[in-house]
Amino acid sequence: MNVSTLYPKSTPKWFFSRNLWLGLAGLIAFIVLFCVFTVDETETAIRFRLGEIVQANYQPGLHMKFPLINNIRKYDARLQSLDTEPERFLTAEKKNVIVDSFVKWRIADVGRFYTAVGGDPARANLRLDQIIKDSLRSEFSKRELQEVVSGDREQIMDVLSSIARREAEQLGIRVVDVRIKRIDLPEDVNNSVFRRMRAERERVARDFRSRGAEAAERIRAEADRQSTVILAEAYRDAERLRGEGDAKAAEIYAHAYSQEPDFYAFYRSLNAYRNGFTGNNDVMVLRPDSQFFKYFNDLK
Repeated sequence: MNVSTLYPKSTPKWFFSRNLWLGLAGLIAFIVLFCVFTVDETETAIRFRLGEIVQANYQPGLHMKFPLINNIRKYDARLQSLDTEPERFLTAEKKNVIVDSFVKWRIADVGRFYTAVGGDPARANLRLDQIIKDSLRSEFSKRELQEVVSGDREQIMDVLSSIARREAEQLGIRVVDVRIKRIDLPEDVNNSVFRRMRAERERVARDFRSRGAEAAERIRAEADRQSTVILAEAYRDAERLRGEGDAKAAEIYAHAYSQEPDFYAFYRSLNAYRNGFTGNNDVMVLRPDSQFFKYFNDLK
């Protein structure tokens, strides 16, 4: 069969040109479909050659591969969470606590990740969960209940993060953070802890009340002492002033009496009469020659 049989002489030249372009387009489409692969910004990829890892940790963009020889597996490179069920752990004094935690991680080395856990995120979570639980068990066994619940939580999370990062490197994982969401006590431990806390608070309250009563008594005694001192000083000053006034009055009286003794005696007698007969029914029984009626007797 010759060309003239397939393409008659009447076939125009542009027909051959169009077939050529179609062939080139088909070849390009084949290359694009089978020889090129893309890696998204949220992904990381690994390339195999007949089941053997050739290259890993591809950056986002277009990359080449050989059809039928290479195959590509892609994994999510975004931040992932491990949030397991709460677990019981024993403290240093052998008391149970229920701990709820979570881990944030992402794939750091996809080749090691595939080798260690077969590229399965579920298996990676299982291995990572075991690492975190072993670390929690070790850290909680070193601390008492009070330290675990309130004092050392930040320190425990720092230690967990450090251990998890070191252990997760073998899995091709980078641990971003480890957080303890909640630390609860079992019901029986809760009751005993609450009773102990109530007793402790009552002891502190009694101590504050006794200190307050002591301070109140001290303040009251000091106030009474100051009141007594102030009243005593005021009475002393009043008596001194009264004595000084009486002395001054006596001095004035004495001075006046020395100038006119007769007039002063008469004036005092008149005041005595006035004070002695204040009412109509007043009765005074005296001898007629008494000194009280001296001036009445002199009038005779």
